[in-house]
Amino acid sequence: MAGNYHQLTLAEVRPGMVLSDVLLDVQGHVLLPQGTVLTEAMLALMPRHGIAVLPILKDEVSPEVAQAALNHHEARIARLFRKNDADSDSDWATALLRRFVSDFRLGMEEAPEHE
Repeated sequence: MAGNYHQLTLAEVRPGMVLSDVLLDVQGHVLLPQGTVLTEAMLALMPRHGIAVLPILKDEVSPEVAQAALNHHEARIARLFRKNDADSDSDWATALLRRFVSDFRLGMEEAPEHE
């Protein structure tokens, strides 16, 4: 991979940029796989994991590739939660998990807190 990536500080990274390598936290646990298209929600969580610098691909991702990644994540979430009706209140724990996974993977804004 020599030459097709650079290390950027968290302040320099923008949503839509792509990880050139697996992203590990300070304990060595995998946070995000190689090729992940970064979202605003993902970037907001980096300081919690001690991430200050990220390996970013030099080549920009086309809108088609970014949309394909988003479609892949949507299909994967639908498959993982295929037995859970998102509109049903009967299984609130699974619905909450589905919302958190969707927010993280799809880069959605955080929902307001329930009163």
